Amino acid sequence: MQEFAEAERCRGRRIAFVPTMGFFHEGHLNLMRIGRKKGDCLVVSIYVNPTQFAPTEDLDSYPRDFERDRQLAEAVGVDVIFYPDNREMYPEGYQSYLTVEGVTNNLCGISRPRFFRGVTTVCTKLFNIVKPHVTIFGKKDYQQYVTIRQMVRDMNMDIEVIGMDTTREPDGLAMSSRNAYLNPEERKSALSLSRSLALARDLYKEGVLESEVILEKVRERIAGYPGTQIDYARICDAKTMRDVARIESSCILALAVRVGKTRLIDNHVFGEDLEIGQVKKRISHYPARGDRWPRGKMICPEFA
Repeated sequence: MQEFAEAERCRGRRIAFVPTMGFFHEGHLNLMRIGRKKGDCLVVSIYVNPTQFAPTEDLDSYPRDFERDRQLAEAVGVDVIFYPDNREMYPEGYQSYLTVEGVTNNLCGISRPRFFRGVTTVCTKLFNIVKPHVTIFGKKDYQQYVTIRQMVRDMNMDIEVIGMDTTREPDGLAMSSRNAYLNPEERKSALSLSRSLALARDLYKEGVLESEVILEKVRERIAGYPGTQIDYARICDAKTMRDVARIESSCILALAVRVGKTRLIDNHVFGEDLEIGQVKKRISHYPARGDRWPRGKMICPEFA
């Protein structure tokens, strides 16, 4: 991968990079479509990174289907899939980690204390391996997006970081690989996130600026759906990720909610558009793990 990337750079070609954990949905594909426009060579990584999972989390059960992902990536114009294993990424004797402070201290940084150290470490490694000029992240994981931007700035990495708005199902549910875990009843309760965001949007438009007033209504809305348990519901400064008592600058409502055993996240930046139920879905379903789509040609077979 490094040799290929260096050769592309020597040819004057711009490398766009989308890091993923695989099991693609339309949100992933939209990131790739942006990458296709932003670079001459589009690289996607598929790697379920163990260092960002706690022992009690879903590392082993995280959905995986490489053949399906490969075909979807090829269909949107991906040039290279980088698909390492744990022995390559964390060989025996591995000891180095990168930590971003400040923006990681709230939200998922509290409920998932290992998460961001794992994310920043693996992204640093992937950036060093793929050598991109530009990388694209989804804003559904907004705190992660802010953290990567902070890391790139602090470490003087010569990489442009682009954020893409959340891709949603037709009914408003934010697309996530973990949606595959939801049974039909849980799937209905999962709508509590996007609908509570819409409620907060409407309150803000009506002139409500006090965070606790909005959060009280949001918590009530989520609790009204069966099988939901709020991990966090907070209104934060969109740059620092610190809680705010009143919305006076760019602020975000960030949610993490367990629906059954599945932890889902979503967010809304106040003042920005939030379109619920207006996204056309292009992948009609999440196939069961183990299903296979027809085999197509390998991507970049000379480097396979």
